[in-house]
Amino acid sequence: MNPSTPAAVTGDAIVETLTASRALLGVIARSLATVMDTVTLPQFRVLVVLSDFGPLRMGELSEKLGANQSSFSRFADRMVTAGLISRQVGTTNRREVIISLTNHGRDIHDTVTEARRAEIAALLGTLSPAEREAVKTGFEIFAGAAGEPPAADLMIVGL
Repeated sequence: MNPSTPAAVTGDAIVETLTASRALLGVIARSLATVMDTVTLPQFRVLVVLSDFGPLRMGELSEKLGANQSSFSRFADRMVTAGLISRQVGTTNRREVIISLTNHGRDIHDTVTEARRAEIAALLGTLSPAEREAVKTGFEIFAGAAGEPPAADLMIVGL
């Protein structure tokens, strides 16, 4: 068996990764707690994608979310009604629907992201510089393996 195949990964690496993922899930849950009466987790994911990539065509957005476009369209209707996103007709193609964040959607995204950033900073602040560097390197490698683009590639303002 090839040691790089997923079936070869067992034991401590998986246990420690699961433990770290639970810790991150706790950070995520706490950061979302103040807005859960306003936005669901799937809706927040839409806000994150739109914040990262800017306005997107409906098809592009549903693809980035791994959603069926027709199902996503109904989901987007509810987000428009809630004032989280807006729809505009494309300027060059009237059949295109462009989805973007509203000010309300942006405020929710920014509130959650700042809460998450503050808690992560506090946690990292308890580590030595060498430990922080090890965590950073480990997360960069893990995020790359998961297919997440580096933060620099997203050109996120203020991260």
